[in-house]
Amino acid sequence: MADMKLFLGCVIPNRLPFLEASSRKAFEKLGIETSDAPFSCCPDPVGFQTVSQDAWLAMGARNLALAESEGKDIVSLCNGCTQTLVAVNHELKHDEDKKAEVNEVLKKVNKSYNGGVKVKHFVEALAELGVDKIKNAVTKQLSNLKVACHPGCHFFRPSKIMNGNTQAIKDIVAATGATVIDYSEEELCCGNGATNTVKETGDAIAKKKIDSAKAAGANVLCVVCPACFQQLDTKREIPIVYLTELLALAMGETFDSLNMKFHAEKSLKNIL
Repeated sequence: MADMKLFLGCVIPNRLPFLEASSRKAFEKLGIETSDAPFSCCPDPVGFQTVSQDAWLAMGARNLALAESEGKDIVSLCNGCTQTLVAVNHELKHDEDKKAEVNEVLKKVNKSYNGGVKVKHFVEALAELGVDKIKNAVTKQLSNLKVACHPGCHFFRPSKIMNGNTQAIKDIVAATGATVIDYSEEELCCGNGATNTVKETGDAIAKKKIDSAKAAGANVLCVVCPACFQQLDTKREIPIVYLTELLALAMGETFDSLNMKFHAEKSLKNIL
């Protein structure tokens, strides 16, 4: 797979560096080449726009321009970052006036956005790589794991521009030898956004999701978004695993080598 610029976002490198490590290890084992760039915050797809959509567009366009200047696409480890960069790309490609305004701003930092870069969520990149290649890289079947998948809100919304596919997550999980568990609240929000406003409401949403997964027989909940990871892991009711951690575990890494001791809920070590 062609080299892509790795977009880490803010939360993973600053608060969850072990998720970055697992992603780099999994990508290396799968032959997915990535390189770094001096990206800024994406910025946030919801709150930042309420302050200034023009600034949101300019910051997003600068990130896109960095990758575009090297002729490379972006692979993002975060749902929210993916949504922002896809949305900025979409809007500027379809609004020449906005594109011109943004480029006037980017001139100040010697950058230019032309719309020549594609943004992929890492699940999309893994799906393009193919389940067979993932299976071939697996050295340890995770047969003890019964995994409920949580895609998260920003993974496939708005549907007109996002390519999120929950089945793709499930197929990748199944490639590790784990059993995929379907549950009724699969597409329910994790509650993170609500927690920032009314903690009790966010906690209740998270509990409803976790209870649904556990009732269906899951002993692990797999996520693909750092905000979702934080929200659900801190409840300490079921082990939360990032999809790249799951892949790395199936490809020879261990609970300790992935520094999963930094999870709030550590009982996964006893299940593996």
